[in-house]
Amino acid sequence: MDHGQPIFETPRLRARPMHHGDVQAFVAYRADPDVARFQSWSDYTLDDGRALVDSMEGLSLGTPSHWYQIALEELTGGTLVGDLAAKVSASEPQEMEVGFTLAPAHQGNGYGTEALRGLLDVAFGTLGLHRVIAVTDVLNTPAAALLERVGMRREAQFHENVFFKGAWGSEFLFALLEREWADLPPVRAP
Repeated sequence: MDHGQPIFETPRLRARPMHHGDVQAFVAYRADPDVARFQSWSDYTLDDGRALVDSMEGLSLGTPSHWYQIALEELTGGTLVGDLAAKVSASEPQEMEVGFTLAPAHQGNGYGTEALRGLLDVAFGTLGLHRVIAVTDVLNTPAAALLERVGMRREAQFHENVFFKGAWGSEFLFALLEREWADLPPVRAP
């Protein structure tokens, strides 16, 4: 089955456009309450997953003002292990916001770090962007640790800035500039 041209590959992962064949596995991990805890969705359904894939029709990574979802599959076996999201700012087309979600069975083995580094390579290399940002809930310690691991710096903390799932939440803003990425030491394969 053709899953589309890879956006990038890492030693263990293929990052590619998401397609309808991903929806079942995608929805399975997005519907997990532990996965959804710090995300914008609740009660994620098959219809939600299909609508997301449909919404990307005709888009590509780097299309300003549109979130683009990238499927992450294992090179060996093709199992969907998670996804990345990226959106180039409409008002500042040299800046991209990124996000990530991993299925619980595939967390804790370095896939998030590997995938995010691959996306940063594309953002600063292929797309020639100046800055990449990520926002995470201050309580989402694993996400903050991942962002720091790939070299992003915690640039700001917003206190009770968002009303989220029935309560006020606080967020961290992480950022990385192209010149900072270029100065980071090379990464060894896992």
